[in-house]
Amino acid sequence: MGRGFSRDPEIMNYQLVWKTLPGLRGMSCSDFRATPTDAPNNEQGVAFACAAPAECEALLNELETHFGPQRFSNNATAFETVKTYVLERTKAQA
Repeated sequence: MGRGFSRDPEIMNYQLVWKTLPGLRGMSCSDFRATPTDAPNNEQGVAFACAAPAECEALLNELETHFGPQRFSNNATAFETVKTYVLERTKAQA
């Protein structure tokens, strides 16, 4: 699947963003979106790379499935958990 941010012109770099919303059982993460980018911003989202658009779409679907039922105590925990998951997942697939 994906990789961390890449400078290889054959690899498409993406910026991942998502919504973190409050709920009765805690914060939830949803609406994962990836936008092609040449300027990653790991403060506002997560930069990662995929060799093909289908890989990116598969990762977005995986994130929705994995994080949809999870709840977090605060924004920071939600952000760091998603970021760590994406970076580990894309690193493992490199």
